[in-house]
Amino acid sequence: MREYKLVVLGSGGVGKSALTVQFVQGIFVEKYDPTIEDSYRKNVCEFISLQCELIRLLIVCLQEQFTAMRDLYMKNGQGFALVYSITAQSTFNDLQDLREQILRVKDTEDIFYDLVRQINRKTPVEKKRAKKKSNCILL
Repeated sequence: MREYKLVVLGSGGVGKSALTVQFVQGIFVEKYDPTIEDSYRKNVCEFISLQCELIRLLIVCLQEQFTAMRDLYMKNGQGFALVYSITAQSTFNDLQDLREQILRVKDTEDIFYDLVRQINRKTPVEKKRAKKKSNCILL
């Protein structure tokens, strides 16, 4: 079974754990319980060529201010969700530094390579040759 390491980052109190618990357990957590680190696992079905392939998601929620742990999880993480509160502008502003740090730690280019991967997933090679009109991906 393939595993994917996902990291959820953001300021304290923005709903990282609540969002993740909702996804993993189907329960909405209303009370705020400050956490330094929460880990979750969920097996899900990924559809590839109309067949279900079972994969495991390893999800870690971290508060942005715990830098030592954050660096380690950024290095090992494969996907990142940056969460902010729509009622607190400062939590949104904090994400720019986190994003830049992820890119530094992962030593990767930004969104353009991801767009190409998404286009390739959406349009298999056989269809690309058969069709002359272009498809587009909007993020």
